[in-house]
This record gives sequence, C-alpha cells and structure tokens, in this order.
Amino acid sequence: MIARGEGAYLVDHLGKRYLDGNSSIWTNIHGHGHPDIVSVIQEQAATLAHASALGFANEPAAELAAALVGCFPEKTLTKVFYTDDGSTAIECALRLALQYWEMEGQPERSGFAAFDRAYHGDTMGAAALGGIAAFHERVSKLGVPVCHVQDMAHLLALPSEEVSKLAAVVIEPLIQGAAGMRLWPKGMLAELRAWCDEHEVFLILDEVMTGFGRTGKMFACQHEDVVPDFIALAKGLTGGTVPLAATLTTQRVFDAFLSQPGDDRTFYYGHSYCGNPLGCAAALASLQIFEKESVLEMLSNKIDYLGGLLRDWRDADRRVRDVRQCGFIAGVEIGDPSGTAFPPGDKVGGQVCIAARMHGLLTRPVNDTLVLMLPLCADFDDLRLAVAALRAGLDDVIPIG
Repeated sequence: MIARGEGAYLVDHLGKRYLDGNSSIWTNIHGHGHPDIVSVIQEQAATLAHASALGFANEPAAELAAALVGCFPEKTLTKVFYTDDGSTAIECALRLALQYWEMEGQPERSGFAAFDRAYHGDTMGAAALGGIAAFHERVSKLGVPVCHVQDMAHLLALPSEEVSKLAAVVIEPLIQGAAGMRLWPKGMLAELRAWCDEHEVFLILDEVMTGFGRTGKMFACQHEDVVPDFIALAKGLTGGTVPLAATLTTQRVFDAFLSQPGDDRTFYYGHSYCGNPLGCAAALASLQIFEKESVLEMLSNKIDYLGGLLRDWRDADRRVRDVRQCGFIAGVEIGDPSGTAFPPGDKVGGQVCIAARMHGLLTRPVNDTLVLMLPLCADFDDLRLAVAALRAGLDDVIPIG
C-alpha cells in the first residue's frame, strides 16, 4: 500500500522507502511531489478545475497546445486534440486518419499497418494494432483492419494493392516497451518516414512511453529528425501527476475538417475531460521544469553512467542474456545460467522484482526482462541502488555459485 511519494522514492503505509524503478508505470518525470507542479495544481484547482471543451476554451489548454506545438519545427505539427490517456490519444489519431481519407475521396484507405509485438493501448482500435496476444488476442479482430509486419523489410515487401488501402502506419519509435524494451535499428524511423511519404501513407508515432525526455531528447523521433503526421502523447505529459493526453497533427489534416455550409465534416470524437484545465496546468509546469532545471542537459551523463553499470553487470553475470538501453529506458533480460531462457510459467522476472523490494526498489518486469525506467530526477546514487537491488533480487531467486 503506497502512502506517499518523495522525489524519486515511494513510501508505503509502514514507512518503508523504495526507489520508484518504473516511474509509477512509466509516468513520473520530475519526481513525486515536485513543488512547482504541486503549487500549480493547487492554484488551478482553486481557480478552475474543469470546464467543458464543447464550445468553450480555457487558458491552460490553449497555452499548453502552443507549448507542445513549439516543441516541433515550425509549420509541422500545428494542431492539438486533447483526450485522457495513451489509448484514447491513439484512437484519436486512427479516427482522424480514417475520416481524413474518407473526406478526401479515398474511403478505401481504411486499414493500418502496425508492428509485431507492439502495444498501443487497450481500447478497441488501439488493441487491434497490438502485436502481443496476451493483451489483444480476444478483441483484436473487433477493431480496425490491421496488417501486422515484423520490420521494415516486411513492410517494403507488402504488395502494392495492400499498401494502397493503408490509412497510416503506427509505431513506437526507437523502442517497443511492452515487447520487453525491444530496440529498433538505428535509421529505421527515418526510413519509415521516407516510405510513408513515397506511398502517401500517414505516419502515426506512439510516444506515450518515449516522450518527455525518456530517450535523452524531448521526443524519440528527434533522434532521427523525423516529424510524423500524428503523434500521441500521454503518461509523462503532466509529469506523472494527473491523467491527460494529446494528439498532435498537421495543418493539412486540420484543414480537411473545416466544413462549408451543408457539408458536415465535424470530428465527432471527444471526452468529458478533454482539455481539462487542471491537467493542462500541470503539463505546462512540467514543460517549464525541463527548461528551469536543464533536465535534458543533466540527463546525458546519467544515461552514460546507467549504461556503464548495466554493461558491467552483463559482462560479469551469465544469468544476464541481454541488456537493452534507449536513453534512460533499460531492460535487462535474464535467463538460466546455462544460457537458456527460463520456462515462461516460472515467472522468474516477477520473482526477481518482488525480491528487489527487500533491497529498496520497486519495478515490474516484462516477462523475464527486468525494467528500469526511473524518474529523470534520479541521481547517480539512485542508479547504483537500482542496479544493485536488481542484482540482489536475482541472487535471492537464482543464486549462482
């Protein structure tokens, strides 16, 4: 039972402190209880906690939209649609893409391409995109039509008649989270952008996990100078405080929805808490902390230090099958000392993470990949604690002589 948070740490109801090793399911950015975000939320709650976005605007939502647009090159992603979480941000992008092509006289463009082992959320459309059976198998056939591909080579090999029916390609840039922190090859994202341009297919980026500094830049796509047609943002948008999501898109897409008399092009999609002023105020404060505290500049050395700790562990421990790191995101895949994988039913990764609690770390695995995704405020001592706790947890579960 978690009672409170203090910076990079969580405290349970008995008073025991734990390092928040997965940023409270990949959401927390600047630490728990950051005074700048807390004060802004308190002030906004006393002023205007919520107002409908149906026919009305509010100042925090307008200011946040401008700030998000300002994170990208001028005249690229210029419009913002607010929702509640990562799944709905993806749903928004899917529905915008489908309606765009229908209004442009190409209703046959009704399918999507997504990648094996992808995870894009649990709402029906987002679930259809997913490539992990445990999450999506029961509902995937009830959503939008999706062609799943393994990699760029598979996408390039699609027959032209199938490509011509695609509304968009959806991808988690640089790294797939729920796939076990699986890394994409360098340059793949830029290649995908070029392919989408060549075939006039929209590119939708799911930066729900990778956004807001996790990869070392504000957004993962900036590593390869890629600007998508849609980008879905959530999780760390408010610094991990209150739910809020945003889908950004281009002026081209927005203009297609402008109606003439007798021509209803309205986008009939929205939620009660769209543009919630409380969430938008928190998100603005989080973005300001990036600049005020030079978060990305301070992060570079910590990323390198974490990489060194993980490499040392991998090189010294035959139970470590692989280490995958993308910026401040890391996955340590473990296996039997003999070099084989553990039987899936043994759930060794889960056992190790539970054991790591006794050593001061809270995190969750993806199968037998131990995940480390700390708040960006974590310092070098925290990084040493995190890796040492995982190693100690592994020793407790699978000791080696």
